Order: sequence, then structure tokens, then C-alpha cells
Amino acid sequence: MHTAPSVGRRKALLAGAASLLPLRAHASDAWPARPLRIIVPFAPGGPADGSARVLAEAMAPQLGQNIVVENRPGAAGMIGITAAAQSKDAHTLLMGSTSMVVTPSLNPNTTYDVFRDFDPIGMVSAQPLVLVVAATSSIRSVPDLVAEARGGRTSFGNSGNGTLAHLTAELFAMQAGVTIVSVPYKGESALMPDLIAGTVSAGFINLPSVLPQARAGKLRPIAVSTAQPIAELPGVPPFKAAGIANLEVQGWAALLAAKGVPPEGLARVEAQLAAALASDTVKKRFADFGVTPVTSSRAGLTDYLKSEATRWGNVVRSRGLRAE
Repeated sequence: MHTAPSVGRRKALLAGAASLLPLRAHASDAWPARPLRIIVPFAPGGPADGSARVLAEAMAPQLGQNIVVENRPGAAGMIGITAAAQSKDAHTLLMGSTSMVVTPSLNPNTTYDVFRDFDPIGMVSAQPLVLVVAATSSIRSVPDLVAEARGGRTSFGNSGNGTLAHLTAELFAMQAGVTIVSVPYKGESALMPDLIAGTVSAGFINLPSVLPQARAGKLRPIAVSTAQPIAELPGVPPFKAAGIANLEVQGWAALLAAKGVPPEGLARVEAQLAAALASDTVKKRFADFGVTPVTSSRAGLTDYLKSEATRWGNVVRSRGLRAE
């Protein structure tokens, strides 16, 4: 005949079962449960793509899953950003940049919302922009460029409508009180020959793209968008020193997650991202393609994204800019 457990025995069995619950819940919530992907909304080969691949290699062993980098270029980043936002996939990350906070101001048909559809994880890198002219140009300084712009039509080539290079040129015109003609190209590689030839008067170019052309004597850097001079371009002043205030600008990359990653997973990725960016190996590889690692907390990145959205949204509205 079966005998019911004693009161003490029942309590022991219940306590034992209860002790298993946290373990089972933890196992069911384990993240990542399968390989991750990082969507890069730009073509392979650029700094954002390179940063994503370096970080994927560094973080995958620590997260216990492979990390695949998926390039989804087009529409100034909107195709890749939208794909990540619509994925509703807790195993999708995004390598974001300035374009993700600018596009909603430029294009009323934008379907994603940075703060609704993503959880920020942390900053990844930053790099300055450099104002350049052709080495054969008579323009040798920012005051020279301002004087030319006040005297007639001055063209600024950029890497595409709504890109950071385009918006920075518009901000320059606002701060200097001059009129410029913005000429969009399909990326820096398409713009570079016309800059070198002097077909366009000037342009804002990412530092990694400037250095080889400046060293070869094909482009003349006349200002950098940092608060202080930079070692890579000795003698080239920041805009403040060149007489233009409030023109500190940086290109940046940041890692975000599509909504759905559990809080423990977000904290884990944040910690692994910070550890990767602090490693000498990652620092060296970032330096090879001209970007500087930058770390931030998740909360800090949220605040930064809000400030960037406000800043560039004001420029878009003030200049009456629209997506093409």
C-alpha cells in the first residue's frame, strides 16, 4: 500500500522542485540561443563594415555563438536599418551611424523609429571629417574658402544626399553665413576624382580617405572637425581656430539590437563590446582602417542618439533639405 510522504518529506520535495525553477527559467531564457547577425547598412569595405567584422570575430567566442556580418547597402543606409527594425528578431544587431538619426528628418516615409525599434548597446568608433580642396586650388585656408563663397558660386561635393558630409557642408554654410551649391555623388570614391581635379570647390571627407590623397599631394586639407588638432594632419587647424564656431562633427558607428533581446542579453553584449574595444588587437585593427574605438554605456548612447537627432534635424529643417 502506498504511503503518503510525511509533512517534512513533502516540504523537502517542494523545496527541491522550487530550487529547479530558476535553473529552468534561466535555461529557457538563455541568450543567444543561435547565431547572431550584424546588419551593416553599407557596402563591404568601409569603416563600418570593417568595424563590424573585427567585433564579430572578437565577441563570438565570448557569446558562445557565431556572428555573421550581413551587408544591406542602399538609400543612405535606410534599406539596412529598415530591415533590422522590421526583423523583430532578438538575434539581429545593427551597426548604426549618423544616417539612422538623420533619415527620419529627411524622408517623411521612413518607417523605422530609432528609439521604438532598437535597444542601444554602445558606441563603437568615431572619426573626424576633414575639409579639403584640390592641391592645385588657390584656396589655402577656411577664410579663403569663405571669401570665395561670398564672391560667387562655391560647390561642395559630398558622398550622397543626406550623408554626414552633406549635412556638415550645410552646417558650414549656416555658420559662415555663405551660400554654397551641394553636389551629391554616389559615395566618396565617386567624388574623389572631381575633388582632386578641382571640378568641385571643396568637400568634407572622412579622415581615412583623406590621408593617402593628402600624402600623395593630390588634396589639401584646410580644417578638421575636431575640437583639437589631430596628429595625422599636423598644421591643419580645427574649425574654431579657423574662425568657424560650433562645427565640431564626427562620423560615428554604434551597435544596437533589434527589439526583443532580453535585458540580461543586452547587458552581456554591452560588456563584451566594451571588452573587445579595450583589447589591443581590436585597437590595432581599427587603426588600420583609420577609426578610433569609443566606448559608452547603453544609457549614454541613448542620450547621444537623441542629441544627434535633434542637432541634424535642426539643420535639415533650417536648410529645407529633402531626400531625393
